Amino acid sequence: MVASPLLIPLVILLKLTGEGYVFYLQDRVGYKNNLFPIFKFATMLKDSPNIGTGDITVKNDPRVTPMGPFLRKSKLNELPQIINVLIGDMSIVGPRPLMPVSFKMYSKEHAQRVYNSRPGITGVGSLIFRDEEAMVTRAMSEGKDSRAFYENEIYPYKGELEMWYQDNKSFFIDVMIIFLTAWSIFFPKTNLPFRIFNGLPEKPENLRT
Repeated sequence: MVASPLLIPLVILLKLTGEGYVFYLQDRVGYKNNLFPIFKFATMLKDSPNIGTGDITVKNDPRVTPMGPFLRKSKLNELPQIINVLIGDMSIVGPRPLMPVSFKMYSKEHAQRVYNSRPGITGVGSLIFRDEEAMVTRAMSEGKDSRAFYENEIYPYKGELEMWYQDNKSFFIDVMIIFLTAWSIFFPKTNLPFRIFNGLPEKPENLRT
């Protein structure tokens, strides 16, 4: 496998750090709104859903394992989803697969259309919400309820981004999303998606970090 030079060292490091487990499976919403188990590298404590902010992750979250910050910032924690691609649950590019509790925050219109494409390891939503944890952390510091912030501010905009993808998806768009995903690892504050993609919904002021 092409990714083996990356996968093998990461597996060893994860085994030797944190709680010593490497992968975890979690049900996500996928193609035509059907559930499937997603593969990810373990970056959170096993009992994290029952600790602190539950299913919401914030910046510098204390539940993140020693390897977690690097894996999450570089997006290498998503690498095991190659398995999902190989078995047909996902594609390289597409809407990010959400947990069912998060999917319920989409409007009815968005929920009906977002997963008309197979979910992707990366996508336009992943690009624009690369700093999502920072957005939530800032909102909480301003006294906002994190779940209400997701439901009322993040997901309406995230849904608009995914609608744009459904209306404009093409080979060129997918290639550019892959390129911009790699680009954003080195330039996380890049504004290139808004310059390259015609008609991409502008990020609301309250979601800018």
